[in-house]
Amino acid sequence: MAGMRVTAMLSGAAALMCVATSMLPVAVATAAECPDVEVIFARGRFEPPGVGRIGDAFVGALRGKTPKSVGVYGVNFIADWDIVPGANDMSRHMQYMATNCPNTRQVPGGYSLGAAVVDVVVGTNGAQFGFNSPLPASVAPHVAAVVLFGNGTRSIFGPVSAANSPLYGPKTIDQCNVDDPICNGIDPSTLADNWNSHLQDAYIDSGLVDQAAQFTADRL
Repeated sequence: MAGMRVTAMLSGAAALMCVATSMLPVAVATAAECPDVEVIFARGRFEPPGVGRIGDAFVGALRGKTPKSVGVYGVNFIADWDIVPGANDMSRHMQYMATNCPNTRQVPGGYSLGAAVVDVVVGTNGAQFGFNSPLPASVAPHVAAVVLFGNGTRSIFGPVSAANSPLYGPKTIDQCNVDDPICNGIDPSTLADNWNSHLQDAYIDSGLVDQAAQFTADRL
């Protein structure tokens, strides 16, 4: 009998807890807080997932130049040779942010292979070669700046570079280090002699990353 009474008491307590819980206000799920600024960065070839060393340096420098909150999105792609998956991912994220965080100032950027990703997204105006997420013109007002480092596209396919885009060109800073054979179009026979000028340390140590951060901060 004692056992039955204990069971009855526990059941009654459980019932009371259910009633009490039902009387509490229900929490409403809300979207994650939108940052003031979102850096959407595509890393260089063979760098591990994330924004890469130059992306990290750029974000750190930018945070030191603005009181605004700065969110970071590392473009999701393998970073081997194929830039199309990265371009599709970057474009989709930019469109998502424009819709869900309309007051957030976007800063797409990339280094080396990642810079080519950016060029596909903002330098072209339609789907092609597997790129199936063209950026609507309505996203442009949400973009504060476009930052490129070691961008080989400008020396090979200049017209599709972000710097030549009617919508994004005035917002773009296209950083090319002295003697960088990738973005300067230097004679391939001198590639080995000048390769260090294309590497991350060369851009960070030269001040070009910090300069791009200031360019961006001035436009937020």
